[in-house]
Amino acid sequence: MSTQTPSTETLTGELLAVSVGGVRDVHVGSRVIETGIWKSPVTWRVPVQGVNLAGDDQADRTVHGGPDKAVYAYASEDSAWWATQTGREFGPGAFGENLTTRGLDLSGARIGDRWRVGTTLLEVRQTRIPCFKLGLRMRDPLFVRAFAQAGRPGAYLGILEEGDLGAGDAIEVVFRPDHNVTSALMFQALLHDASLRPKLLHAPALPQFWRDWVAEHA
Repeated sequence: MSTQTPSTETLTGELLAVSVGGVRDVHVGSRVIETGIWKSPVTWRVPVQGVNLAGDDQADRTVHGGPDKAVYAYASEDSAWWATQTGREFGPGAFGENLTTRGLDLSGARIGDRWRVGTTLLEVRQTRIPCFKLGLRMRDPLFVRAFAQAGRPGAYLGILEEGDLGAGDAIEVVFRPDHNVTSALMFQALLHDASLRPKLLHAPALPQFWRDWVAEHA
C-alpha cells in the first residue's frame, strides 16, 4: 500500500471560472427528468461549505454530490479539445463543472491531491463516470459514449477546508500522494479495463464506496 508521503513536484494552475446551478426539469419524450447539470459562471466569490458551492445543487444525491463529489472540475484544455472534435464551442460549465481550470492536467490528477484555491482546501476524490444527463446537457445522447471513450474525465473533489473562491484565483497543488492512481486511471479501470481495478486501492483517499465496489468487482 502506498504511503501519504508528499511529492516534491510543484503544480499550479488558474481558476478560469466558477459555475453553479440549481435543479431544473427537462422534458425527455413523455418523461420529466430532474437534473442539476446545467451550470452557469458567476462573477462573484462563491462560498464553499458543507458539500457544495453556494447556489449549486444536485437532483439525485445518491449518485451526484455529497462529500466525495462536492465540487467538479474540468480543464479548459479538455473543453478546447472537444471543440476541435465536434466543431462546437464549450464555455465554462458546459460539462456540468463547477471549476473550469487552466494549466493543470486533470486526467493526471492523483486521487488525494490537495488544491489550495482561494481560502479553500479541496481534495481530489474520484473520477467522473458519465451518465445520460450529460447527453441531455449536450443535446446528443451519443455524447455519453464519446465521453467514455475520450478518457478526459475531469476530477471530483471533496472539501477539506471551507472558504470561498472565485475566477482568477490561483490553484496550487499543495500535496501529492505517493502513488500513481490518477483520475484517468480510475476512469479506465471502472469503464474499460477491469485488470486495473486493484490498483485503485493504492490510493488512501479513495472513497469507501469505491473500495467496497472494487472488492466485489475486481
